[in-house]
Amino acid sequence: MSLSLSRFLIGRPIANREAESRKLGVFAGLPAMGLDGLGSAAYGPEAALTILAGTGAAGLATIGPIMWVILALLAVLWFSYWQTIAAYPNNGGSYIVAKENLGTIAGLLAAAALMVDYMLNVAVGISAGIGALTSAIPALHPYTLWLCLAVLLVVTVFNLRGTRESGLAWAVPTYVFILGLGSIIAWGVWQAMVSGGHPHPVVAPPAVAQSAGAVTLWLVLRAFASGCTAMTGVEAVSNGVSAFRDPPVRHAHGTLSAIVIILGLLLLGIAHLAQAYGITAMDQTQEGYQSVLSQLVGAVYGRGWFYYVVIGSVLSVLCLSANTSFVDFPRMCRLVARDGFLPAAFATPGRRLVYSVGILFLTVGSGGLLIAFGGITDRLIPLFAIGAFLSFTMSQAGMAAHWFHALRGRGSAPHAPGGAYSSRVKLAINGGGAIATGLALAIILLAKFTEGAWLTIIIIPCTLLLLRTIRRYYDQVDAQLLQGSQRKLDLRNHAPPVALVPIKRWDRLSRKAIEFALRLTPDITALHVTTLEGPEADREETRLKEEWRELVEEPARQSGISPPRFMLIASQFRSVVAPLLKGIKYVEEHLPDRPVIVVLPELVEGSWWGYLMHTHRERRLRARLLRYGGAKVGVVSVPWQLQPSEPAQGIAEEEPAQAEP
Repeated sequence: MSLSLSRFLIGRPIANREAESRKLGVFAGLPAMGLDGLGSAAYGPEAALTILAGTGAAGLATIGPIMWVILALLAVLWFSYWQTIAAYPNNGGSYIVAKENLGTIAGLLAAAALMVDYMLNVAVGISAGIGALTSAIPALHPYTLWLCLAVLLVVTVFNLRGTRESGLAWAVPTYVFILGLGSIIAWGVWQAMVSGGHPHPVVAPPAVAQSAGAVTLWLVLRAFASGCTAMTGVEAVSNGVSAFRDPPVRHAHGTLSAIVIILGLLLLGIAHLAQAYGITAMDQTQEGYQSVLSQLVGAVYGRGWFYYVVIGSVLSVLCLSANTSFVDFPRMCRLVARDGFLPAAFATPGRRLVYSVGILFLTVGSGGLLIAFGGITDRLIPLFAIGAFLSFTMSQAGMAAHWFHALRGRGSAPHAPGGAYSSRVKLAINGGGAIATGLALAIILLAKFTEGAWLTIIIIPCTLLLLRTIRRYYDQVDAQLLQGSQRKLDLRNHAPPVALVPIKRWDRLSRKAIEFALRLTPDITALHVTTLEGPEADREETRLKEEWRELVEEPARQSGISPPRFMLIASQFRSVVAPLLKGIKYVEEHLPDRPVIVVLPELVEGSWWGYLMHTHRERRLRARLLRYGGAKVGVVSVPWQLQPSEPAQGIAEEEPAQAEP
């Protein structure tokens, strides 16, 4: 059996019974769901420093206080999502929490915000990673966009192979990143301490301007708004609790804590060293661009081999930070589709027990963003944090409502474990989280509106409208299909159907179709449509009539069966559909109580190149008949396989031998 391309790239199909073995622990969960959060340590501080770059040394002095505020907000999110995971162990993402506690509209708003955020996370992560690559190898700068799209393709293929596989594949670069960058930060902090706060850089970063613009409150707020992108991805664990092995809450809590602690230390260390070494952001669109982390590693260690190890791990983690979206976006879409607000295909697992449609949709959307913005991080950052902080706020408000309803329902034993006292504490935590993230969202909206955030403000309501439109369509379908569905079968009129069999010529395929039709009904009409190849085509009607009399009518009479009728119909516009529809209309007018079945002879190719050799008119004909044939028409395909096949062969292809996990 030849190895198909899909099996080579994606792997063998995974059976339902293998689902538990594909789930994550903390070790695989950190790279699978933490890359977004960890990777944001590279572009979050740089985004804030980009805003402060025009103020020189005075602005650089404010990066520390800004980062401390961001860390305080990060701690609030950690407390809040810890509670969310415990309260919703079967996936407590913003959509579920907001929908169940604040209503459907609030849930859809959170879902729309997350969908936009996940797509932007993929684009920003990959573009930032390629920015790190072009910092280390400036000759690659002209190929930024193509490198971004190549990384997107690789990440997509790995995620189509499965969540566990992608987590294990990204484990090495993730832990190299943590250890490498952590070592650089620790060594840099030590050097700063022993030098009295003025360490000597190994490779000096570009000099910081001394006389520049003033540091205003509005500028600081804009820098804070940009730096808040460092917190995106924290909600990923609560959105994907079902991806963890038993007990899922314990593994999810461990993964969330590891992400927050490591991210907090990295952000604090980068901000401190940026001040100590005088490192600020550079323009990514210009030749000679160096990312903040590239300058930092060079200043602390130099440009030796370890520099390339650390920058290589930064590149890997930034590019692969998109993996968090690839894990959570399909799972969130599955929940939304299960409620009827997305097409049903989003809720169907693929061959590797991942939601392949969601993965491919995310790839197309994020690829479009990369192309639209040229793969440049600074152009994407203004759009980024709005969706994340809107989903943060909706989730925290939903959890606050959850504890408020629980508090009203209990009423007594205020100091009992898990009683009203506990609910008040949790209400205070989530309520405070909602206020804090809501204020941050307002600042981000004001600070980033003119820089492109207005586009996100338009996209999110449009996405919300699209989700509601999809649900309205499904409601209309259900209204038609379920109306009167409880009525019993009507068996009073059981007349056999009238069969119409279009045939091109008399051959084994036509014979099989007629034999099949005779098993269904004695009332059969074979239709041969002439002039399908145009007015110059050879006419073979005479020979076909003779073959029909000899090979169909005579055997039928000898067997005591009423011979099937044979009709020749000319088609002036070379279409089989119109003659068939006329035949169906004739039956409906003259035999209104008889259903109609159209038996379509269909050639089945066994190879891709053979598929290209035929017109496949039957498939198009089937689609048109189903669309225009009417309520009493059924369509039956009678296949003829050019390469012999049996059900056992198909079972072997669809259900391969079980491999050891």
